[in-house]
Amino acid sequence: MRIAVTGSTGLIGSALVHSALDDGHEVVRLVRREPQERADGTTEVRWNPPLRAIDRKGLEGADAVVHLAGAGIGDHRWTADYKRRLRDSRVLGTETLAAALAGLEQQPRVLVSASAMGYYGQTGDAVIDEDAPAGDDFLARLCVEWEQAAAPAADAGIRVAHTRSGLVVDAGGGAFARLLPLFKLGVGGRLGNGQQYWSFISLRDEVAAIRHLIDADRLSGPFNLTAPVPVTNAEITTALSRALRRPAALPVPEFALRAVLGEMAVEVVGSHRVVPRRLLDSGFRFAHATIDQAIAAALG
Repeated sequence: MRIAVTGSTGLIGSALVHSALDDGHEVVRLVRREPQERADGTTEVRWNPPLRAIDRKGLEGADAVVHLAGAGIGDHRWTADYKRRLRDSRVLGTETLAAALAGLEQQPRVLVSASAMGYYGQTGDAVIDEDAPAGDDFLARLCVEWEQAAAPAADAGIRVAHTRSGLVVDAGGGAFARLLPLFKLGVGGRLGNGQQYWSFISLRDEVAAIRHLIDADRLSGPFNLTAPVPVTNAEITTALSRALRRPAALPVPEFALRAVLGEMAVEVVGSHRVVPRRLLDSGFRFAHATIDQAIAAALG
C-alpha cells in the first residue's frame, strides 16, 4: 500500500510512518521545503498550504492519505495571532489537501484527517460519544471548521474519517511529555481541582486506530480516538506518581494556570469525558485500555 502522510515528523506522524514501513508499505511524506532523498526509504512531495500549492503528481497512486499537520495547540499562549495560525494551519492545510485529492486521476480510497476531542467543548462529567454536538468555545469551533474543510474529498467520493484524538500518552512529545520532568523531580501534582476528565490514548493505540481506519473499508465520519475509560486529572497524577515512585503533592491552582496560560487554560482545567463508541463498535481492540497500561507503555 502507498500511504501519504502530512505532519510525518510529529509525535503521531513519526510513529505512524515507522509502523507502516515496518509492515512493508510505501510512505510518501508531504513536506514544506524542497524534497530530499531519505535514507529510511520514504519519498517526499512538496506542498505549501498558505499558498494552496501542492505537487499533485506526487500524490497520484496513493492508496491512503493521513493528514496530521497543524500548529501545536499547546505550544504558545492563544494570542490573536497564534489563534489565527492554529486555524490557518488546519483549515487551509485541509482545504488544500482535500481539493488536490479530489482532482487526482487516481484518487486514494481513504483520507484519515486529524481532529481533536476539543470538538465537543467542555462537557463536565457527561459521557460523550460521537453523536454529541459540537461545543461553542474556540477549539470546538476550530475543530468544526477543520473537519468541514475535508468536504471536497468526501464530495469526490473519497472515504473520509476524522480522528478526534484525546491526550496522547507518550514520553516522546505532546502534553504528557511536558509533565514527565516535573513528576520525575517530585514536583508534579494535580492541575486545578483535579476532577476534570482527561480522555487519553497511548501512542501505540493512536497509531493502531489510524491504521484500522485505513484498512476498514466501510468506516467514515468522526471517530473518538480515546481509551475506553476516561480518567480525571487527579487519577492521572496518582498513576504517574505511582509509576515513577515520586511524590505528587504540589497542585497547581486554577488561577495560576489561567495567569500563565491565558485562554488556553480552559483546555487544562476543562473536562472531556469522551469515549470511543464507534471505534469499539467497529471491532477495534485497545492494547492499553487503562491509564496504568498507557503510562507503563510510555515509560517502557
